[in-house]
Amino acid sequence: MIEVRRLRVLRALADHGTVTAAAEVLHLTPSAVSQQLAALESEVGQELLERRGRRVAITSAGRLLLTHADTILTEVERAEEAMRRHAEGATGEIRVAAFATAISLLVAPSLTSLRASTPGLRLVVRDVEGHQGITQLLDGEVELAVAVEHRGSPRPDDERLTRIPLYAEPFVALLPSSHRAAEATTVDLTALAADNWVTTSAGNPIRDVVLLACEQAGFRPRIVHTSDDFRAVAALVAAGAGVSLVPRLALRDSEAGTAVIRPLTEPAPTRRVFVAVRTGRIGNPLIAATISALGEAAEKLL
Repeated sequence: MIEVRRLRVLRALADHGTVTAAAEVLHLTPSAVSQQLAALESEVGQELLERRGRRVAITSAGRLLLTHADTILTEVERAEEAMRRHAEGATGEIRVAAFATAISLLVAPSLTSLRASTPGLRLVVRDVEGHQGITQLLDGEVELAVAVEHRGSPRPDDERLTRIPLYAEPFVALLPSSHRAAEATTVDLTALAADNWVTTSAGNPIRDVVLLACEQAGFRPRIVHTSDDFRAVAALVAAGAGVSLVPRLALRDSEAGTAVIRPLTEPAPTRRVFVAVRTGRIGNPLIAATISALGEAAEKLL
């Protein structure tokens, strides 16, 4: 096995011509340089040097070894630099858990901008529902979670997490085109009390917001159909299966089909989206860069 440090000694000797000069460059004694070169000859089983008075010359075997040494030393230097940058937080992998809408609106644009601003960062994205990302974050499965504020969220004073608000969006009513309120400028929730409803499944934070809004309006919605895919919700509403409330940014107008989107009478329920990081990791440069990119993407939404 050839010692890399001995290849450095051979290269220094070839560059500077004498053992003494090589020793000065390497901050070694001439004796130590001679010992390293003798050990290298033993490792390769061939003579690498021949003495010519006070100087030494590199043999043909030594010159052959030098061609490989230059390649090896270059790669070692690259590896050392990569490890240094990794230790400083300039390179590495950041795993982000986010729900589908946030991936489209925030994470994907951030990935594009980070590729230019932070080339040493490799972003890995996991599609999870808004309430599941925090669990994965606390379990150490991801470094960041883009999540939704809901009744099951960790308390704001939970010291394990640092939360940074990204955006807040109002819910809107999603109605069949034949609905009596479809022509209204805004829709009062009480006008939907007698309808069948299409909502997300139990446990989804969106459903919690809808149930709470209806409760505050004085009724309990009659939930008939469930789907966690907003395009599927829109398709069911367009087919006349019921009405729904969805976050405004979760559904493009083109994805609503023939379903009608109408703003709600104030105060409308709101989906509040934030990014969370374990408090102990907040100082990591790659995490900070990702949070900054997510914030910039969020500013362009509303």
